[in-house]
Order: sequence, then C-alpha cells, then structure tokens
Amino acid sequence: MAMNMGFYFDQSRCTGCFTCAVACKDWHNIPAGPAARRQVHTLETGRFPEVSVAFLVTSCYHCAQPSCADACPVGAITQRSQDGIVVVDKEKCLGGARCDLCLRACPYAAPQFAAGDNPKMDMCDFCLDRLVQGQKPVCVESCPMRALESGPLKELQARYGGSRTAHGFAYSEETHPSVLFRAKP
Repeated sequence: MAMNMGFYFDQSRCTGCFTCAVACKDWHNIPAGPAARRQVHTLETGRFPEVSVAFLVTSCYHCAQPSCADACPVGAITQRSQDGIVVVDKEKCLGGARCDLCLRACPYAAPQFAAGDNPKMDMCDFCLDRLVQGQKPVCVESCPMRALESGPLKELQARYGGSRTAHGFAYSEETHPSVLFRAKP
C-alpha cells in the first residue's frame, strides 16, 4: 500500500455542534433517519459538582485490516490499494435485512443501514468525489472548531503525534484503524 489515508480528531477542540455530521448527510444526500456516515457521541462522566463532558466524532476509520471487508460474504466491501480507503459496492451488497455481517464485525459500528425494506450498507468513503478534486472530506472542511483533519496517516502522525487514545475510543489491534487523536484532558 502506497499510503494510508486517515483522520485526526482533536477531542479537546470539539464542542459537539454536529456540523460535521450534518454536512456529511447533506453532501451525500442521506435522508433523515438512523444512517449517518459521521456521528457525534456525547460522553458524560463524574457526579455533581465534579462533572465533565467530551465528544467523540466517529466514522469509518479505514482500518489497515478492515474486519468489515473480511466479513462480507459477497465481496461488496474492498480496500483501495493506493490509499487504504475502504469502499462499498452497493450493487453487490445483500442489504441489511438479509445480511449485516459487516456491521457485526466492525468494532466501531461504521457500516450503516438506512430505514426501509432491505437498505444497502453505507459508510464513510473519505469523500472520494472531493478527494479526486484535491479537496478534503466535507466533515473536515465544515468543522468550525477545526477539530478534524484528514490526509496520509504518516503526515498526520508527523504533524500531530501518534496518539491512538481518546475518551470513549478503544484502539483495535486487530483492525488498526487509521485515526489519531488529541484527547480531552
């Protein structure tokens, strides 16, 4: 693999505004409902008066060893050799009513199924339509706090360090997600 694309998330900057998730749904014409390529999770800890909140922004992490691809019985999920981006062929997908092995295999619940009779799997594709035009994913460009960044994982490591820890995130040694963090203190 020439380079692995990945994400960097600065948890200390995220305010939980959901702009990244809304921009993603809008850009990809994803209807209102349960499916979302990018999600924002609120993490509350402590007891009054010592309380704290952090946010965890999740999506497909384009793992180096994607368990979703290994689990798919029809080969609908593949990994691009040139950049490690994991993509789904919706024509091949059996649909959520007939199969959800990809969702069960993913430690991050990245595969999404919309409402309906037999919805096809959907997940972050790193905004490939934008990437080929030299643009960043829409979630990255829309974040008002600049808490998200994307690019070749080695470049992100050189710029931000190699932290794989954040509140609410468990790094999988089996899948090796292409994501780095700055955790909220």
